[in-house]
Amino acid sequence: MAETIVAIGTRKGLWMARSADRQEWSLEGPHFLMSEVASVAFDTRAGRRTVLAGVKSWHWGPTVQVSEDAGRTWSESADRALAFPGDTDTALERVWQLTPDPNDDDVVWAGVEPHALFRSADRGERFELVRGLWDHPHRPQWEPGFGGGAVHTIVPEPGRPERMLVAMSAGGVYRTEDAGQTWAPSNPGIRAYFLPDNEYPEFGQCVHKVARGVDGELFAQNHKGVYRSDDGGTTWESIADGLPTDFGFTILAHPRRPGVVWNVPVQDDGERIPPGSQLQVQRSDDSGRTWRTQAVGLPDHCYTCVLRDAAGLDGGDPVGIYVGTRNGDVFASTDEGDSFTRLATQLPDVLAVRAAQVA
Repeated sequence: MAETIVAIGTRKGLWMARSADRQEWSLEGPHFLMSEVASVAFDTRAGRRTVLAGVKSWHWGPTVQVSEDAGRTWSESADRALAFPGDTDTALERVWQLTPDPNDDDVVWAGVEPHALFRSADRGERFELVRGLWDHPHRPQWEPGFGGGAVHTIVPEPGRPERMLVAMSAGGVYRTEDAGQTWAPSNPGIRAYFLPDNEYPEFGQCVHKVARGVDGELFAQNHKGVYRSDDGGTTWESIADGLPTDFGFTILAHPRRPGVVWNVPVQDDGERIPPGSQLQVQRSDDSGRTWRTQAVGLPDHCYTCVLRDAAGLDGGDPVGIYVGTRNGDVFASTDEGDSFTRLATQLPDVLAVRAAQVA
């Protein structure tokens, strides 16, 4: 019988919530107490029960920790301490994203700060810098966002191993069609309002998150702007009409139903609280053409925020939605957002929430 597991990465460690029925939960942790956990990934390919975590010790620095037993015990290896080659004269700040590749059961991608992409061909044991992106002529002009300069989104294309999209703050969306050898910016239609001389530049946008729909549609939450692409990221169009605000950090796409997408709105970049102080999820069933509010069970008079990786889906039926906040609450929905219950409270600042059903 499958167990639902929610991994909660925070500023001060990692917690694991477990449930057999998604109603009663047990909370384990902290793992890596007082270390920042900015990224988590479940690797259930080929029947695995693997969890990977991007952990930053304030003494030893960043590394990737791996659990082979669904997050109960963890192993550390010097090989997993991602490092830039000596000729780059660069030090790793943190691992912002870990993504198992859907096209190769052994490949894991890591997006890091400063702006770079790493690839592992052995399930996360050793990582190598993707030189094609690192050597891109635009890299010196990529700026750090408010949270730092990082590749924070990695979106491989299932069935097309040569194609992948990454997003970064603040550089925008870049795509490869030759397995990472070369990369091109892909931001037509995405606005960079903070660049008054050119609001629609070739690159330099502050994209916060990109999600791929089951039918290949792409959805992006930008620093002011919500977008859809119907052509693999070649062009983008706004789908912000009907939302209470176009600012936010995270966006989620249903793993089985085309056109179903969730957005967690934030009032503004200068007021990082929920719109009207009501924590809420916005849902669209038609690829962003219309939106409706889902807030049952979520707090009013709420002044926290949900960061770009602090929301995830579990792949169940119906899909479970999990949302973590900066004040340490985690909310769970087992009816695709129609209602929420509090799964955890009083944790540290939540940075990453990932969920899976593990056999």
